[in-house]
Amino acid sequence: MNFKGIGLLGLFLLPLGGCASIVEGTTETVAVTTPPAEGAKCVLKSSEGTYYVMTPGNALVHKTKNDLNVECDKDGFQHASLKVPAKFGAATLGNVLAGGIIGVGVDAATGANYSYPNAISVPMTAATDAPAPAAPAPAAVSSTEPSKPTS
Repeated sequence: MNFKGIGLLGLFLLPLGGCASIVEGTTETVAVTTPPAEGAKCVLKSSEGTYYVMTPGNALVHKTKNDLNVECDKDGFQHASLKVPAKFGAATLGNVLAGGIIGVGVDAATGANYSYPNAISVPMTAATDAPAPAAPAPAAVSSTEPSKPTS
């Protein structure tokens, strides 16, 4: 390969060097907890897939610009859900500074320029199996008539 070919290849690859899909990847690990419950079964869903985890635990999810919906269930607890928004990542800004419009496009297409929090906490509330309290009984009605002597 001649020096001109190497130079052209270098110019093409330079903008991609800062792209988030290469630097940070297109997947990430998120830790899921469900205080105060442990052992809850959670389903995480995004536009890129469905992921399963038992708490406390970790799930490897694909990055996307869309929210991550988390649904958790455990016997003795009420169903819990949480919508986790994706956050725009700063690594993509390196592409803009380096003049890498191609890298920006790659990041946008793969979702690598977004991320979720490293830790997701989905609070759970204990289920109440007790019946709802009954309405109070009406107060005793007192008579305003004078009492009559009994014969």
